[in-house]
Amino acid sequence: MFGGIGAQELLLILFVILLLFGAKKLPEVARGLGKGIAEFKKAMRETEEEIKKAAEEPKRADNKSQDASPKKEIP
Repeated sequence: MFGGIGAQELLLILFVILLLFGAKKLPEVARGLGKGIAEFKKAMRETEEEIKKAAEEPKRADNKSQDASPKKEIP
């Protein structure tokens, strides 16, 4: 999952974070990180939807222009 990070390295990182922020601040930091990740994912979804809408827009315009063009009747 984390590539080259093993269990020992992960424990060391968690220990350093605990020392830097303290036990009381750690839940607040984790909550803020979770909210930040959720906001990032939301922005990514919205961006993807906008891109898809923009890609479909020319197709709709082409279909409308073909429908609006006068059709020739063959006698």
